[in-house]
Amino acid sequence: MSQHPNQHPNQHPNEPGDGPASHPLRFGYGTNGLTDLRLDDALALLADLGYDGVGLTLDHMHLDPLADDLAARTRRVARRLDALGLGVTVETGARYVLDPRRKHGPSLLDPDPADRARRADLLVRAVDVAADLGAHAVHCFSGITPAGTDEDTAWKRLAESLAPALDAAATAGVPLAVEPEPGHLLATLADFHTLRRALGDPDALGLTLDIGHCQCLEPLPPADCVRAAGPWLRHVQIEDMRRGVHEHLPFGDGEIDFPPVLEALAATGYQGLTVVELPRHSHAGPHFAAHSLPFLRRAAPAPPPRTNRSGSPSATH
Repeated sequence: MSQHPNQHPNQHPNEPGDGPASHPLRFGYGTNGLTDLRLDDALALLADLGYDGVGLTLDHMHLDPLADDLAARTRRVARRLDALGLGVTVETGARYVLDPRRKHGPSLLDPDPADRARRADLLVRAVDVAADLGAHAVHCFSGITPAGTDEDTAWKRLAESLAPALDAAATAGVPLAVEPEPGHLLATLADFHTLRRALGDPDALGLTLDIGHCQCLEPLPPADCVRAAGPWLRHVQIEDMRRGVHEHLPFGDGEIDFPPVLEALAATGYQGLTVVELPRHSHAGPHFAAHSLPFLRRAAPAPPPRTNRSGSPSATH
């Protein structure tokens, strides 16, 4: 599939013809916050609301990464995204897609090599799906260090388990964006750099930055985290949160001052999607999707004025 123009890495989001949503940032909403909707209905909702794209979690109720007809289903979703004008990033945070009894299990850190391989295979499948969808990144995370596993062993397992996905990502030209997650082995921006250096700084490895997680546990304020993360940003998730409490909250229910965060994000030149991440609010997903986008647009920096060919500001703006 050819890449949708909204996702082309070399197209600036303020170029003419980009539509009414001319903010320098592109906003999406995660399907893990719309699990009570059929995927087609969720995509139509987001397009109708004016979102630029979708964070598509591969899961049994939407695009099942373990389905026998995954390739055919992916082609149908690709056509639907193209028809709706939605960009996409692929997320791999489904709770029980691999194991109906273990949340997010198995992980890349599991003691059993076969279990680690199952998670690695999911990431390779996700890269294939992302390439077929024209996605700008594949999101992933390390997992929680298993009981009885020392830290050195956990980091070694993580690096080894990521190797097949990084190879696939390099071949497909779709970056793998690992997310620092509170409570996981890779929990902070500093941990991301530990992994990056251990792997030899591969081009295919990037960063998913969750703005709420910055508020929750990073030593720097969220806007400073964005600036520090800028060179490695490949995907961004966003929601409100309180210091020290890992609970994804609707905008306005936490402590984050969003205008400085979004101004810092725009200043990095990041051109992927900034995806609202409210996985525990699916019971009212359409409501929160409808209210999140206006909030973000109000908080985002105003787009620069368009200029005519002489370089002067256009009289129509």
